[in-house]
Amino acid sequence: MSKSIVAALQIGSLPGGKAETLEQILSYETAIREAGANLVVMPEALLGGYPKGERFGTQLGYRLPEGREAFARYYENAIDVPGVETDALAALSTRTGANLVIGVIERSGHSLYCTVLFFDPEAGLAAKHRKLMPTGTERLIWAKGDGSTLPVVEGQAGRLGSAVCWENYMPLLRTAMYAKGVDIWCAPTVDEREMWQVTMRHVACEGRCFVVSACQVQGSPNDLGQTIENWPAERPLINGGSLIVSPLGDVLAGPLVGERGLLVAQIDTDELVRARYDFDVVGHYARPDVFELTVDERAKPGVRFI
Repeated sequence: MSKSIVAALQIGSLPGGKAETLEQILSYETAIREAGANLVVMPEALLGGYPKGERFGTQLGYRLPEGREAFARYYENAIDVPGVETDALAALSTRTGANLVIGVIERSGHSLYCTVLFFDPEAGLAAKHRKLMPTGTERLIWAKGDGSTLPVVEGQAGRLGSAVCWENYMPLLRTAMYAKGVDIWCAPTVDEREMWQVTMRHVACEGRCFVVSACQVQGSPNDLGQTIENWPAERPLINGGSLIVSPLGDVLAGPLVGERGLLVAQIDTDELVRARYDFDVVGHYARPDVFELTVDERAKPGVRFI
């Protein structure tokens, strides 16, 4: 069937850490069932957390001991892939019958990655995508992914691909994913700005694909009992803005702002052919005689034994 229900689950990491946050995710099982969702997209760094405002004790040229302690706590709250948390999410996918796409902080060796995991009701953990380019000071704590984790997954609602937060501003990454035939572009994020919603509409219209963007919600420093330098004490740290967009850039649901919830819309993938009639960015509208993109999908480990 070409018609499906897709959803963005707008929630945030909880102060109690990954176990408490996982319980929060699982608490939406009934809502996912009742919505009849075939796909649920969740925010960036939901399991593991997005430590907005944390300095990790770093000054240019040196690091403070308290920063190493902060990183150690953050590392402890990250998840193993596969691991206990992925088992629980795979079981949730099976019970609800929905594909799940979720942002996590992944431990690998002694490095952390901002990762998106794909779950299938039958196959369980089906694929992962590691964020290629952490933004700004995210580079202090997250390693960079490589071309070996750029999956497109066959989901119940269509072919699923993902770009995380400001990866969506990388035109060559977008082009590579369009060439893989993405039907539903999944965009976990913590970007709450109105401009992000404009970006999501642009990606949908450029790629002629459906877009499901899920953003975290986090309370204000006052709500959380924190003091964060250069951030108003009463302003939410992350205020949501999740939305679902059609292949012509029309908003189908959202933006959901300032609250938790499951944002739902019905889509029809038959619309993709009609939308691409006059613009297929990697097909009839491409100019391969002028432009050519080469994508290196080989894994690039730091050490290779031959």
